[in-house]
Amino acid sequence: MLVSVHVQRLCARAPLRPSARAYSSRPPLPPLPPQDQWRKLFPYVNVARRDRVFVQSPQAARAVAQSLFRSTPTTSGKGKVVVEAFPGPGALSRALLELPESTVRKLIILEDDPAYLKYLHPLADADPRVTVVPMSGHNWDTYSHLDENRLLGDVEVAPWESSIPDLHFVSHLTHNVHGEQLIAQLFRSIPERAWLFQYGRVPMSILMSEWVWSRLTAGTGTIRRCKLSVIGEATADLQDAFDPELVAPYEAHFFPPLSRGKTSNRKAGQPIYGITAVPYPEQIIQRGTTDQWDYVLRRLFVLKRTPLKDAFGSLAPGATTLIKMLSDGTIPLDQRVNLSKRVNELNIADWALVNRAFEAWPFKPQDLMINDGFMPEDY
Repeated sequence: MLVSVHVQRLCARAPLRPSARAYSSRPPLPPLPPQDQWRKLFPYVNVARRDRVFVQSPQAARAVAQSLFRSTPTTSGKGKVVVEAFPGPGALSRALLELPESTVRKLIILEDDPAYLKYLHPLADADPRVTVVPMSGHNWDTYSHLDENRLLGDVEVAPWESSIPDLHFVSHLTHNVHGEQLIAQLFRSIPERAWLFQYGRVPMSILMSEWVWSRLTAGTGTIRRCKLSVIGEATADLQDAFDPELVAPYEAHFFPPLSRGKTSNRKAGQPIYGITAVPYPEQIIQRGTTDQWDYVLRRLFVLKRTPLKDAFGSLAPGATTLIKMLSDGTIPLDQRVNLSKRVNELNIADWALVNRAFEAWPFKPQDLMINDGFMPEDY
């Protein structure tokens, strides 16, 4: 079968400017505490708090909120149901609620930290569109809770091949390994139509560190090209959610403050980027094959700078057999892979062919689970 891939350049930048603030006739929302009190009210004395980065300034929150839905407007005219994870005390939540009901008809907030919930529960009292769920966005049971309690009962399932549902996921990503695992799992859920994707091609708008953003959007042949880059490119159209200049510098708009003396761009204090991911109608990764793609990508990206022909041995004993399956002279040219390419130079069409050959290999491992503890972080 001919593998056809339409490869688009990811994250093409177009300057964004926040629109005028949308006022409503609703009573004013309960305010956030003064910013000079945040260190005292939200002390980041433990790792869990330190790695929770979120918008602090109303200016940045409004710029983000007013940009999020421009590329994915609702088609029903009823407004979106927004599931927001990791909001902190709710600066972005408040900005979303400033948008009219024709844009946001319901806001479901996921937060389990009692210090932040103190400033989120009053939003539900002030605006009937708000439901606060005191559970973590990291926990898969949280999303089962939404279904079991019919909090998404008014969301209509949209046909995958055509329209986009009125559901939209918005989140700050924690700046730690748990955040990186979460975003990888969200993209892996797209081909399986699992998680919120059971409702259709649900857009995701996620605020993240430069470190994760650079890996997610890394192009073919670049040093940060990795499993996440390939899965992201294969499953969804990625666009800038907002102009990063609108939320710069970090220390003026985000909490916690800049970590002095630390240069790692995985931590707080670095530029914040936002992406909106809309799943493709046609998925290159076929339903039921995500675990296999995950296995092949992880194994081969251990040797990302190695020519493909020399990296096959990392898949399994005897996997060098795949060389002939991908380069034999009897195979049509458009279904061969250049085995001299380094692993990080393979494009999506190449990866599709490699995975097809691996799937057809009669001696492929039956157990495709990989213990993350034995894999490099930059897989």
